[in-house]
Amino acid sequence: MKYQHSTGWIELVCGSMFSGKSEELIRRVKRAEIARQKVQVFKPAIDTRYGTGQVSSHSGAHTEAVALQSSAEIMACVRADTEVVAIDEVQFFDAGIVGVCECLASSGKRVVLAGLDMDFKGEPFGSMPELLTRAEEVEKLHAICIECGAPATRTQRLINGAPAHYNDPIVLIGATESYQARCRKCHTVPRN
Repeated sequence: MKYQHSTGWIELVCGSMFSGKSEELIRRVKRAEIARQKVQVFKPAIDTRYGTGQVSSHSGAHTEAVALQSSAEIMACVRADTEVVAIDEVQFFDAGIVGVCECLASSGKRVVLAGLDMDFKGEPFGSMPELLTRAEEVEKLHAICIECGAPATRTQRLINGAPAHYNDPIVLIGATESYQARCRKCHTVPRN
């Protein structure tokens, strides 16, 4: 990890569901707090799976967070003395999140992001493609395919136990009841 920057930067942790993205964000936040850096953590208000006042991993790790409706609210909430800004589930924020992250990094802040790089269809998710190109550091995590045990890079959405169709809505907040980690071979998205 490259934490000796004298200016701000963006680091992005991405991957499928159940790959440990939020857990890695929480780990980086805890390390910054141990180093006595001033940290603020944000998440989209749409993500209510584990409550609104915290970022939580599927394994139970958590840290306090402020839930917001839009990316513009982040700029209004970040204090001048904050050194590290962490944003979980970044793919759910509006397109303005790219400019917000750029502005924060340009003002000297370390910006730590975590999010799904692909939606359930296996296509780029929201502003993630642009964030991936702008980040100084990118870490892609893999889960384990629930079907065959291979490294999983995809998120399989299930509706009543069957794969979701291509035309189903992109956003459906859920966990193990609605999603599985899958490899490319085992990932299925019916188109009719």
